[in-house]
Amino acid sequence: MEKKQLIQSYCRQFKMGGLGAGLDQILIEAESNSISYLEYTLNLFKAEVVHREANDVQKRLKSARLPHFHDLNTFDYSFENGLSKTRLNQLRELDWLDQIYNIVMMGPSGIGKSFLAAGLCADAVNKGYRAYFRTMEEIINMLKMKDYTATAMADYKRLNKANLIVIDDIMLFPVEKLQAVALFNFINQIYEQTSFIVTTNKAPSEWAIMLNDEVLATALLDRLLYHSEVINLTGKSYRLKNRKTIFVSEN
Repeated sequence: MEKKQLIQSYCRQFKMGGLGAGLDQILIEAESNSISYLEYTLNLFKAEVVHREANDVQKRLKSARLPHFHDLNTFDYSFENGLSKTRLNQLRELDWLDQIYNIVMMGPSGIGKSFLAAGLCADAVNKGYRAYFRTMEEIINMLKMKDYTATAMADYKRLNKANLIVIDDIMLFPVEKLQAVALFNFINQIYEQTSFIVTTNKAPSEWAIMLNDEVLATALLDRLLYHSEVINLTGKSYRLKNRKTIFVSEN
């Protein structure tokens, strides 16, 4: 076996995929630039580090369960929803996340709440934070099933260690009392160590109706609004404005 093949074999044995994949290019650069042994060794380790960091980001993005559209670099600033480019860029700096602040996005359906929340979640993942995107229904189902399935328990443990949790469409539908209490207990135990982004089309006064419990709604709002920035989004639905038709234009 020639030396390069032997190195590739060792890379597979020690699970160093980045070094193995970048070996040819590193050898070419070393030969053409006559670099030192130290520089050559450093480049080998750099290739492995870059490879592992990229794999780690992909794993965390998968675990975050982001919706398909979540890249804020594609945000359409011509669509007016009340959030300026300056403020969005400030949010993307994630200083509020380091300060364990919450973001509450309120407004009617279709104006970009979920897209903005998912985009900020993606930004957090890419910067090394443990960030997850879940609908309220997914969180309630997880809390309901965590004592019965390993998958739900694993997600429960994952969210308990999160730096950021997006709760999308909170209070979109009425919640039964036991589920509402479970949701409150979950948020109550982590709200001082975890930031939340909450999207909702319901005013705080309507939360009591969804929960059928004014005291519980007040307690839940108290936790989420503690150290929070409330962003009221306005305007007409982006989806309706940009909807497509199946019919060919007759003009």
